[in-house]
Amino acid sequence: QVQLRESGGGLMQAGGSLRLSCAASGRTITGYRMGWFRQAPGKEREFVAGISWSGVFTKYPDSMKGRLTISRDNAKNTMYLQMNSLTPEDTAVYYCASDKEKYNGGWNTEYDYWGQGTQVTVSS
Repeated sequence: QVQLRESGGGLMQAGGSLRLSCAASGRTITGYRMGWFRQAPGKEREFVAGISWSGVFTKYPDSMKGRLTISRDNAKNTMYLQMNSLTPEDTAVYYCASDKEKYNGGWNTEYDYWGQGTQVTVSS
């Protein structure tokens, strides 16, 4: 079983940038699809970004394309989320997630493992 730990959150100014990290332990991330989600107060959890098991393909909601970049460093067993042009609407707890099975080529299946989350607060 993999343990995921997010870091890099904090209090940011609108217009700024932030890079979140998701460090995995207990298992390699190589070969596993991974993703980022967020949940704002009073709202449902929403998908933010996904990266394929190969790292070749990425997926973002249309509303976030161009502002976010997801990446992975298998050698460091870590995934990242670069966020630019932050707005107060980005305020949320950000979670990383990983599949349980290797080589999942789809985007619509649920993730199996989740981190505890890191708080991102953007002030105007």
